[in-house]
Amino acid sequence: MLNKPKTEQKSSVYQQRISVPFEYHVWFTHHLFEPNNPVLRDTLTRLESNKRHRILTFVDQGVVENQPELVDKICRYADAHRDVLELVRRPVAIDGGERIKVDLKCVERMQQIVFEDHIDRHSFIIGIGGGAVLDAVGWVAATAHRGVRHIRVPTTVLAQNDSGVGVKNGVNKFGVKNYMGSFSPPFAVLNDLEFIMSLPHRDQIAGIAEAVKVALIRDADFFDWLERNADKLVSIDPEATEYMIRRCAELHMNQIANGGDPFEMGSARPLDYGHWSAHKIESLTNYEIRHGEAVAIGLVLDAKYSVIEGLLPDGEEIRVHNLLVALGFDLWHPVLEKLDNSGVPVVLNGLHDFKEHLGGELCVTLLKEIGVGIEVNEMDSESVSAAINWLKAKA
Repeated sequence: MLNKPKTEQKSSVYQQRISVPFEYHVWFTHHLFEPNNPVLRDTLTRLESNKRHRILTFVDQGVVENQPELVDKICRYADAHRDVLELVRRPVAIDGGERIKVDLKCVERMQQIVFEDHIDRHSFIIGIGGGAVLDAVGWVAATAHRGVRHIRVPTTVLAQNDSGVGVKNGVNKFGVKNYMGSFSPPFAVLNDLEFIMSLPHRDQIAGIAEAVKVALIRDADFFDWLERNADKLVSIDPEATEYMIRRCAELHMNQIANGGDPFEMGSARPLDYGHWSAHKIESLTNYEIRHGEAVAIGLVLDAKYSVIEGLLPDGEEIRVHNLLVALGFDLWHPVLEKLDNSGVPVVLNGLHDFKEHLGGELCVTLLKEIGVGIEVNEMDSESVSAAINWLKAKA
């Protein structure tokens, strides 16, 4: 019997490299929907100035209730600029707050409207509202036709100075915040300070936590400025508020553009300092507290932890605590005392969620000094418990 020669197996590989630049404008303006304000018109015509653009607009129901004239304003703006702008229907009011990311029926309704109105990849979907609304509308825009042009109009401090200028969107699923989502940069971000001035005071304050966060990890001078201007920020002084939002947005944008990992392919997420516990606090309280309020607790908790672990000089956590108190934050919630069956604070489960979201390797930003963050790959549960006890005593 003849032995047949073995067929030689050959492998080959091709190196495919794709580089796609992303560019979007972040505007700061006043009275965006006044007909004589060219910002929206200029945004729509930035790439194609000789066509009429089809627009579908979703508006946070809370914003509509707070500004009943807004929908008519948008319609009048469209009428004044009908040579370049066509509203496919009157702006659609949708649920605001975290519930829009939890109850996906609203997302499905938006997807149905996008389908019914034949929105294509050269149309625009405009989302007007807080961060949760922008996240959900952004998810709808990113998944329709694999990506429809999306314009964000943030209406809260938190959205204007942080989430609205970023590249992420998503909704909650399986009890996990932002479990479903994508990295999809917006076509543009249009910030109008007038939305901020009409907010309830609680919402005006909540978003300042993100300014404290980014100052703590990136800009000591900005932290000093926040300390000096806390009274003005609490009273929502227009000039101080506008500077705080712009500087915070600049720092976030710089990190996204120059941090080397805009789509978070690695494990480090410096802009999420204080967030591992904040996300868990939100879910444990059934989102009764605002995201910014939970972040404020997370910031001071991790500042104290940094001191306990010898990373941050003793006393600096007091500065963080005092600034947040001066800004009007309540830095304690009883949910921090909740223990699991083994006697460990339930909030520590937030580290497991964080680790999974990062890709299986824990990487948490802590503080080396005011204005300088440092990455660690583990956290000691006893030190976290000590920080929680300290926070309770301060309260």
